Amino acid sequence: MPLLRIASVLGWVLLAFGLAFLVPIGVSIGLADGAGWAFVGPMALVLLLGAALLALGQRWRPYPAKELGVRDGILLVGLVWTLLPALAALPLMLYFDGVGQPLSFTRAYFEAMSGLTTTGSTVLVGLDYLPGAINIWRGFLQWLGGMGILVLAVAILPLMGAGGSSLLRAETSGPFKESRLTPRIATTAKGLWSVYAALSLACLLAYRAGGMSWFDAWMHMFTTMSLGGLSNYDASFGHFDSATLEWIAIVFMLLASGSFALYFVAVLKRDPARIWRDPEWRGTQSLMLGAGLAVAAVLVWQGGAAADLETLRRALFNLVSIASTTGFASEDYTLWPAFAPWLMLLLSALATSAGSTGAGIKMARLLILLKLAQCELKRILHPRAVTPITVGAAVVPQAAIQSVLAFMLIYGATVLGLTMLLLLGGMDFDTAFSAVLASINNMGPGFGEVGPAGNYAGLSDFKLWVCALAMLLGRLEILAFLVLFTRAFWQK
Repeated sequence: MPLLRIASVLGWVLLAFGLAFLVPIGVSIGLADGAGWAFVGPMALVLLLGAALLALGQRWRPYPAKELGVRDGILLVGLVWTLLPALAALPLMLYFDGVGQPLSFTRAYFEAMSGLTTTGSTVLVGLDYLPGAINIWRGFLQWLGGMGILVLAVAILPLMGAGGSSLLRAETSGPFKESRLTPRIATTAKGLWSVYAALSLACLLAYRAGGMSWFDAWMHMFTTMSLGGLSNYDASFGHFDSATLEWIAIVFMLLASGSFALYFVAVLKRDPARIWRDPEWRGTQSLMLGAGLAVAAVLVWQGGAAADLETLRRALFNLVSIASTTGFASEDYTLWPAFAPWLMLLLSALATSAGSTGAGIKMARLLILLKLAQCELKRILHPRAVTPITVGAAVVPQAAIQSVLAFMLIYGATVLGLTMLLLLGGMDFDTAFSAVLASINNMGPGFGEVGPAGNYAGLSDFKLWVCALAMLLGRLEILAFLVLFTRAFWQK
């Protein structure tokens, strides 16, 4: 029964994903770029596979009220986030084979994983000359992955006679996964997507008004709201050389770094002031804006830059882009004084909110850790004092505190272990550490060979698989994926 339930839901997810191939096909027809053929076969394969899984799962239909269990949800999430990149990679392989530039499965899978996990790393060069259908597919994958394709699937689970709370718990980010925003889980999922779509439309129109073509506006809206950072230009955002567009990007990257759940509740309750009252949202915005000012000061003090608005914009754009895990670059910031790029890289682990499209440790966990440290310092002076840990007005449950501590331990061990694997492959420390941190935080560019002036094209297959694993772990917040490899998960 569990396998039939999973097959049925996975079938629906694949059918929905198969329809996504219509976007690049439509773009190819509109632009007459001749690349649409590469998507037709993979779309048919995905739809057939989805239909086959649905047919297999029909034996589950007599049990419409059965709720997917926690194990079902975790297994389904793991299957989706490993299977979809493989299917999304097929058009890339077909296109490049068709033009005489074969792209191996490893590299195509890396590119697709980077897209769906909103990491923004790439192994492709000559992006300026790729067909529009190929570039828009890369960007659209990030937009889909931004909110999580399973959250979209949760919205349609009632049609299949299944509850989706276990999926939403496995898919959403942060330590507070049990709280529901609305009584019905499907309403929650639809609400999150509605807010995501509304902000995406605003971003699209703002980019267009700022001077982008419609194609560039669509592409960069996809990768801004998802905090993904892929571009259809090798020079990334620096291609536009536009102060107006960079300010627009700063605003929407900051918005996307906040919790979409918070925005949804603010709209639902008609209380926009709720956003400012949220301690995590204030922490996220304050940290990035404050760090941006610090980087601007360093550029003036050590980098010889002028103390003007242009320096502030350069610092803010690149700082917010990296700290929010977007990964756009307007210049090679690794040439700045060393303090600036290292600060930006480290902030990519901390600066986004739980419930945003970003990854990393998240501001919620940071606030809990800071409060925990504060309580321990007080306990040294007052051993008998009872000091509950609070974030805002809410008391943090002990289970959430334990979850945060476990996550931090495994996060640190994972970063260290994957860095050692890249060092074993012959990579220098700065490049290896930054590549792992950029991948597990779903940010994209690191330092050295994988910095903003380069990409991941020069990495061996072994190194690409290590980075792809880091992307997957980061997207699923490590614990939800590693639990699949525990004995307890597979025991009855």
